[in-house]
Amino acid sequence: MSSQTQNTHRVGIIMNGVTGRMGTNQHLIRSLLAITEDGGIPIGENEVIIPEPYLVGRNPSKLEKLSVSTGVEKWTTDLDEALADDNYSVYFDAQLTSLRVDAVEKAISAGKHIYCEKPTATSADEAYNLYQKATRAGLKNGVVQDKLWLPGIQKLKRLIDADFFGKIIAVRGEFGYWVFQGDAIPTQRPSWNYRSEDGGGIILDMFSHWRYVLDNLFGEVKGVSCIASTHLPSRRDENNEEYECTAEDAAYATFELEGGIIAHFNSSWAVRVRRDDLLTIQVDGLKGSAVIGLRDCWIQPLSGTPRPVWNPDIEQPIKFFDGWLKIPEQETYENAFRAQWELFLRHVVNDEPFPWNLLEGAKGVQLAEKGMESWKSRKWVEIPEFKVIT
Repeated sequence: MSSQTQNTHRVGIIMNGVTGRMGTNQHLIRSLLAITEDGGIPIGENEVIIPEPYLVGRNPSKLEKLSVSTGVEKWTTDLDEALADDNYSVYFDAQLTSLRVDAVEKAISAGKHIYCEKPTATSADEAYNLYQKATRAGLKNGVVQDKLWLPGIQKLKRLIDADFFGKIIAVRGEFGYWVFQGDAIPTQRPSWNYRSEDGGGIILDMFSHWRYVLDNLFGEVKGVSCIASTHLPSRRDENNEEYECTAEDAAYATFELEGGIIAHFNSSWAVRVRRDDLLTIQVDGLKGSAVIGLRDCWIQPLSGTPRPVWNPDIEQPIKFFDGWLKIPEQETYENAFRAQWELFLRHVVNDEPFPWNLLEGAKGVQLAEKGMESWKSRKWVEIPEFKVIT
């Protein structure tokens, strides 16, 4: 493809809060900069999309350092300045959840297309209002739902589409790992994750994921029962100062899906891992079962299912792990964040379908909110439907 005949669509993207680990590594370096390095997103013969990032944040030294290390020259600490630049038509938000709503509303008022991390807000009403405002303003909008493009999830989706399971009866998810308190061993997560006043807590963080995984693969979530706990009452922050944890660090939930499927997910930052991956999901159907991690998938059809008999008086004769077949690698998978970025930019430039909009983000926040309600009330909570704006 020669540069003389290539039609290049340059899309300016204001990236707010991108100095954090996820924003820098997954969104900037492994997604947008990788797209540019590979020559852009092809959308037709001799036609590509090239993203052009504009870095925004609160810390000028971090922004300058990121600018130097990545080669992205344009940066500012003034969001209003960035939003006033007509060369940048997309606003992306990866800030703290508690800061997101005000910034996204500003971007909507400035006429920018919206793409942001989840959870999109700390309350379902706020999240739904963002969807309403962006949609009524005629702006394209989307929410990061990265786990849908993980290799393990992709393999599971193909099994579902091929009717490997037959009737699916149950889904079980195990997520988490031990997050150190930060005294003898450095912690792996920022301190705001454990302060509810700053938008922290594992329910708001992870239920936003479980909603889109369950909705997209198995059927819409209709109800939830949840109990949670703050297992580690105190931790140390970025300045090595001890602080009280006001947000839950573990949640144990059961979801009822349309069609009668029961899904149970344990989410914890206070669990030691003895499983195949940090996230594993087991799906049981009448014709077979599967277990996935972030990348791998193992299956066991009905014809290959062992017949155990309960007898605690002898050593278990069945080696249960041996009865599973690992699905071979049949294709190369893109970075999950990049895969969705490419779809969103195609949506912006070519108006290609993009169903993962701010309404889907609101559904995730809603499930977290209802999970909290269930925990506090010790009751089963139904999930009402949002109105779709056309």
